[in-house]
Amino acid sequence: MSFDQPAGAGNSNGDTGITNRQSSAEAAENPPLPPLSVSWKYDPLSQTQEVKVDAIRQACIARNLDRLRELATSKGGLITDEVRRTAWPILLGCDHDQQQAPYAKEWTSLPQHRDEDQVQLDVNRSFVYYPKSMCYDSDEIRDERKHELLVLISATLRQHPHLHYFQGYHDIIQVLLLVLGLDAAAPAAARLSLLHIRDFMLPTMAGTEPHLRLFKHVIYAVDSALAQHLQEVEPFFALAATLTLYAHEIEEYGDIARLFDFLLANEAVMPLYLYAVIVISRKKELFEFGADEPEMLHAILSKMPKPLDLDSLILRASDMFVHHPPEKLPGRAWSRISPNSVLKTTHADPQQLVQQTLEDGERMFHRQAAEIQRSEARQRQIMHARWLFRKYKRPATYTATAVLVAVTALLIGRGGSQQMNEIGLFVFTGIREKLTPVLKLLH
Repeated sequence: MSFDQPAGAGNSNGDTGITNRQSSAEAAENPPLPPLSVSWKYDPLSQTQEVKVDAIRQACIARNLDRLRELATSKGGLITDEVRRTAWPILLGCDHDQQQAPYAKEWTSLPQHRDEDQVQLDVNRSFVYYPKSMCYDSDEIRDERKHELLVLISATLRQHPHLHYFQGYHDIIQVLLLVLGLDAAAPAAARLSLLHIRDFMLPTMAGTEPHLRLFKHVIYAVDSALAQHLQEVEPFFALAATLTLYAHEIEEYGDIARLFDFLLANEAVMPLYLYAVIVISRKKELFEFGADEPEMLHAILSKMPKPLDLDSLILRASDMFVHHPPEKLPGRAWSRISPNSVLKTTHADPQQLVQQTLEDGERMFHRQAAEIQRSEARQRQIMHARWLFRKYKRPATYTATAVLVAVTALLIGRGGSQQMNEIGLFVFTGIREKLTPVLKLLH
């Protein structure tokens, strides 16, 4: 089974980075490239690693998700890409779906997704860090990888057109492609998108806001002094890393593959705990600058420290999660998270999580999108009400309003004709109807 090239992909001027592609029919006959590590020579495994690899394989055979999570989190993660190709699909719940026809050729007949032009631009810039030093046979092989990445993302978006692409998504899918290969990466990409990073693929980026707010509460729960020191710093510095599951930040292939072992094995809140550990580990550096220097603090926090001791950071993040679980964070932060957010829908028993379907993900997507739409409409109403309040707070306007009320009173109260009384009541009722919703919104 193989994928066709997306219709309309590339152009004739050679700017796409994927040039001289064969026709879709010819491409369909060619097998996809093997996963990266087929041609990657590893050092011989130690005896300890061999024992762990055997334990991972046994957990996969038994579909023991708790044990597999434990092994993926512990030192060294899943060790080799060969093991990952078995374990990752199990962790994502797609090991029985090694993509039949729906992910093969039918997607090319679907309408082009609105974001495919941006996808093309980002794919052209892909494979910068890895596998840069991994012995490519030729530039043609790299271009073939880019082509497969374009196919993989385009297929996912066309089959789930409500999803909105975000810059950095290609970094995530690139890791799946390199480790799993094109065919196995297809179901993994779909499930990851709909069931794990769905909040980032909503119509607006409003889905990221609960993640960032929760991140601040994690910091406060663990180190209130540091949280107070960073009070004036908006947590946008954590967005690039957590949004892309660190694939945009980590430059070594072995490191990002090992980190994905941990992230795919755990719930969607875990990238926030990991970044909290990174921030807390820099406490001494951060206190060298005053709390009244938020720009300097933001600049420091926006850059990932190097090198990263991933095994140590992962262990500390796991411990932090155990001692400060999301539902016990201060300020009732967890209760404010939408039940349709991945923060909550992945906060479940592992077996229950892998049984969620793509249809479940789509339903939760639409519910959360509707919630955000209602919330944004409410905020617009409040802003309009405040504007009206400021407008009618002006002395001149108060005077005009007072005059209008006085005229109304005169029309009603001085024994005018029935017609004049009706006009007065009409004017008064109109004023009341305009002011009532404003006062309700303001209170």
